[in-house]
Amino acid sequence: MSTLKDRLTADMRAALKARDELTTSTLRMALAAVGTAEVSGKAKRELTDDEVLVVLTKEAKKRREAATAFADAGRAEQAAKETAEGEVLERYLPKQLSDAELTEAVAGALAAGGFTGRAQMGPAMKAAQAAVAGQAEGGRVAAEVRRQLGL
Repeated sequence: MSTLKDRLTADMRAALKARDELTTSTLRMALAAVGTAEVSGKAKRELTDDEVLVVLTKEAKKRREAATAFADAGRAEQAAKETAEGEVLERYLPKQLSDAELTEAVAGALAAGGFTGRAQMGPAMKAAQAAVAGQAEGGRVAAEVRRQLGL
């Protein structure tokens, strides 16, 4: 079992004992998503910490999008719940890069690969994503790559 999954399980049990309903339900949801990812495909397998991080990142993004949708629909209470769940998940994700750090990382990746134009957007994105290694959302990375490539 991966250490991140162990940590999620231990934290969920601690939250359960402390009767912290928000943390308990959020971590249960996260562990269920990890379990679903483990059984997807042809055979059940253990996820690595990096794969668990990908699942948690997707779940956190879902929470942000749902909070925005609920807020736009005038459902502030539900939006606040989604935001709080997102904050619980953020504890397990790597610290996000600032805009300046992201600009620097993308510039370094583009310079190292010699990427310059629209035709090289795909390989440039792959290099940039590898450079930031989950420390920035894909949308932010894509926007920065487009900006630096002049698209």
